[in-house]
Amino acid sequence: MRFARPSRRIVAALRRARRSTGTNATTHTGPGPGTGQRREPGTRSAANRRRPWSTSAVAVCAVLVAVLALCNASGPSGSESSGTGEECRPTELLEPPCGAWFGAFVPHERAGLEDKVKAYEERVGRKLDIVYTYHDMSLSEGTRREGQLLSPEEQRVGEDRMLLLSWESKWWGGTKGQQPTWREIADGDLDATVIDVQARRVKDYGQRTGKKVFLSFDLEMDTRTPDNGTPAEYVKAYRHIHDRFRELGVDNVVWTWIITGYLNHGDLFKGMYPGDEYVDWIGYNQYNYYRCHKTEWLTFEQTQTATHDWVRENISAGKPLMLSEFGSADDDSRPERQAEWYAQVPPVLKGLEGVKAALQWNHHDPGPHCDLAVADEAAWESLREVVSDPYLNQPAK
Repeated sequence: MRFARPSRRIVAALRRARRSTGTNATTHTGPGPGTGQRREPGTRSAANRRRPWSTSAVAVCAVLVAVLALCNASGPSGSESSGTGEECRPTELLEPPCGAWFGAFVPHERAGLEDKVKAYEERVGRKLDIVYTYHDMSLSEGTRREGQLLSPEEQRVGEDRMLLLSWESKWWGGTKGQQPTWREIADGDLDATVIDVQARRVKDYGQRTGKKVFLSFDLEMDTRTPDNGTPAEYVKAYRHIHDRFRELGVDNVVWTWIITGYLNHGDLFKGMYPGDEYVDWIGYNQYNYYRCHKTEWLTFEQTQTATHDWVRENISAGKPLMLSEFGSADDDSRPERQAEWYAQVPPVLKGLEGVKAALQWNHHDPGPHCDLAVADEAAWESLREVVSDPYLNQPAK
């Protein structure tokens, strides 16, 4: 028989009772802020070990009575971490209150998106919550669909998954003169040909399906200046797109601002943040690049915690956060190392306050030793174990 996990109120009552009787609960050994270190578990004092049996028995009885009273008062309760209760339903901004979404970027050709997503899901042993795709700002001409948000394939994938659309101010393969600039976007030069066209597509998708999409404009914009313009011009371009969508009645976009997370870009992040009223989620992309960037091997905790804490302190204390890309290179000299890296994800993720989504990057970056895809069956098995954690299995409706 499976018993329901106790609710937060019951757990709180147990903890209060333990504290009142001097019984020491298990100490959290999750990451300390920005240090990459773990706190040592507490130890019970000699006085606690000598506590008379009668006092302990009375305390246990009191705890049981309190738990039973709470159970009777609240009725059956689902697991908070597995997201079965009504209190764990996602918010209007697609935030899961009791855990985090799991998603991925799966490399694909435009027409092969569905097959590639399904193949990835078979390997990882579950359906993705979020599928991550990319688009440029080219015109949809002939068979070209790179600039077409919510392609037919994406819409089919989105029937039972969420979509994160990354929209880049680029014309992939286009001439230098075809590349959009932030100033042109901010001035409205692309409204009639690009912005309004795609806004209406997104609006139509929402009206037909009732679904929202995560939309990111120029992810990692901190690497795009000065080629695309100044930080101030980026902010104006972002706000113009946001306001233009609003003017056209597009209300099914969750605005997602995604940075690299490199802390030596901190001044750029501050100068390129559009403002709380323009941003719903904040994402950052941090990896264990290892030999790809000629760095030492970094644990999952080391790749994520410092950036998380910096964003919380310098950009937003309350916006939901997204690990919009995370992953690790492998180590030829230690084949098991990537599997061990992924095994660290759940306990660290649970300690990152406000992180509500984690998207694995299953692809490679340019350059030698830069393949960040899952390397072997041991790593796949480790990732399967990670994504089966109840914390990463939240109700979508």
